[in-house]
Amino acid sequence: MKMKTISNVMQLTALLWFLPLMVLHLSCKNNRSSSKQVFHYNESSNIASLDPAFAKNQSIIWTVHQLYNTLVETDSNLNIVPSLAYRWEVSDDRLLYRFFLRRDVFFHDNDAFAGGKGRKMTAHDVEYSFKRIVDRNTASSGAWIFNTRVDTIRPFIAINDSVFELRLIRPFTPLPGLLSMQYCSIVPREVVEKYGRDFRSHPCGTGPFKFKSWEEGQSLILLKNENYFEKDSEGNRLPYLDAIQTTFYNNKATEFLMFRQGKLEFVNDIEASFKDEILTKAGTLKKDWEGKIVLAKHAYLNTEYLGILVDSTGNTAGNSPLKHKKVRQAINYGFDRRKMMMYLRNSIGTPAESGFVPAGLPSFDPENVRGYTFQPAKARQLLKEAGYPGGKNLLPIRLLTIPVYSELASFIAKELEAIGLTVRVEVVQKGLLLEQTAKSQAPFFRASWIADYPDAENYLSVFYSKNPAPPNYTRYNNPRYDQLYEKALSITDDSAKYAVYRQMDRMIVEDAPVVPLWYDQAIHLVQPYVKNFRPNGLNLLELRRARISQERK
Repeated sequence: MKMKTISNVMQLTALLWFLPLMVLHLSCKNNRSSSKQVFHYNESSNIASLDPAFAKNQSIIWTVHQLYNTLVETDSNLNIVPSLAYRWEVSDDRLLYRFFLRRDVFFHDNDAFAGGKGRKMTAHDVEYSFKRIVDRNTASSGAWIFNTRVDTIRPFIAINDSVFELRLIRPFTPLPGLLSMQYCSIVPREVVEKYGRDFRSHPCGTGPFKFKSWEEGQSLILLKNENYFEKDSEGNRLPYLDAIQTTFYNNKATEFLMFRQGKLEFVNDIEASFKDEILTKAGTLKKDWEGKIVLAKHAYLNTEYLGILVDSTGNTAGNSPLKHKKVRQAINYGFDRRKMMMYLRNSIGTPAESGFVPAGLPSFDPENVRGYTFQPAKARQLLKEAGYPGGKNLLPIRLLTIPVYSELASFIAKELEAIGLTVRVEVVQKGLLLEQTAKSQAPFFRASWIADYPDAENYLSVFYSKNPAPPNYTRYNNPRYDQLYEKALSITDDSAKYAVYRQMDRMIVEDAPVVPLWYDQAIHLVQPYVKNFRPNGLNLLELRRARISQERK
């Protein structure tokens, strides 16, 4: 094929774009002229594995979600709904969960099966998949889901082909939410044993899309699972798309250029360097972009915050002025979250003026959990009461952050300077920050908590004193809080449970081991011809019902 002379980068872009489409038998002249519905997106952070046992970050989770199913899942409103299990029962003591499985679910075709034909999924596959997660030889990063929670003798039991039981040591009402995580995807023993560690690149599940090819760092192609069990309200089998193609350009500018050229169906998040070109300070599309792209924003279960080491038994916290609660409270009152969000985030997200639990969860109630707003006079008064009037005799405070958040950290430091606090921002690499927070070597640090499952317990567990770091990076220890946390785990009535959650969140506001910054939003730029692309609070890439209109601009 003869190509015009262009830059090396554009040559590589064109080549990598063209080759995967040949695999899909799309037109090499103009892939948009094909009648096939192919959804293209770019994953700038690459993908390390296609094995759900290692689905520990968004890039893996998004792909695993297309290839596999779990017993239960979350809907667009974060409710737990049936998936492989069409219903389930819970014993009166809340220790036994019995799941009744669909009988029309088949694994994708694979050479490991007799005749290469995908066989029916059964409860024995569920038992195997869960045992595999906790098996030390697997070394799954998701083992924490079951460790210390499930029965130590027979935690997972296939009663027959269609009934599966899970036994707990003690009640844990958020369990269904945990089982919706991609770690808990169901895999077939034959395929896992056939490929061993190479199962990471030879995935086989029951999901709406099946594996076609993966050129690591270049392109991943998934094809429509023609035998997928789910149907729409009119009886049409899902999914509607014929294929998904993922590219792996780590340059967000290249990604956006491809999106504007119609080579990508959507872009997740906006690169900070050009967000001002696209968005107003109010977070809406600028007029130049209206009608050309669709801006989709929705609540994302992620709380961005500053963590404060409050464990007075360690030397790090013991020598820090942050050991004083009133100093921590002064920091919370001492900067303008709303101004920060408008000017540095283009209003992407909600200022965290409630507790640690983010907007988007059903228990979230800003009227019952009142957090901190910008009140500099109150901040100065608290410093005075702590024995540091105007910040006198108060040692400088080191704030550790990673490069991408350095501007935000500097903004906060500048604001706090006006109330008498000297904050020195220290930018470190992510790995070092994680190491120092895990070892209690960071008295003041930037962090975030993204929900693993849609229950406020996931956020409140961050402050349970019996938890190590992670998740309890602040080493918060409050016996009354621990009692409430343990009590909430056995409450089955949602209203009563949420009331306890809010009580705990108010305690976190009062003791101030963290400085909540904002409750996040997922932001997508979507092509106008993409239909039924539905967002959710966990920011899963949901493509089962997505369509690509043939009437493209």
